[in-house]
Amino acid sequence: MSSAPASAVINLVHQAAEVFSGMEDRARETEARAQSLCKSALERLDLAEKRIETVERERREAINKLRDASKALEEAQLRAIAVEDRLTAAEFRAQAAETDAREANQALALVEEAIRSRLLSASPKAGPHPLTDGFRASV
Repeated sequence: MSSAPASAVINLVHQAAEVFSGMEDRARETEARAQSLCKSALERLDLAEKRIETVERERREAINKLRDASKALEEAQLRAIAVEDRLTAAEFRAQAAETDAREANQALALVEEAIRSRLLSASPKAGPHPLTDGFRASV
């Protein structure tokens, strides 16, 4: 073999080696990028899972607070109904007391009138009587 074809072969071998070396470099770069992308994706997935856990916990807490608020509202409504019932009963008692007071005033007026009539019919004088005038002043 002559030196020209041998040097051409060596040159081709070097070129092939450079091509393979470039392919290996690109393969390493591609693998490094793939690993970086995987690592980044795993980190994002981890963050997303943590956010999901946080949101779920907050959702459960919100549901519990809503349940508590609902119970408190229910209890407040029951207390309000009880207060309304007591108020209604008090109003009925007040009306009954007013009726009793009116009846007592009417009875007192009848008693006063009866006393006046009796005292005036028993007394021959038509002048003022201390007992009947006192009743009139208090009425």
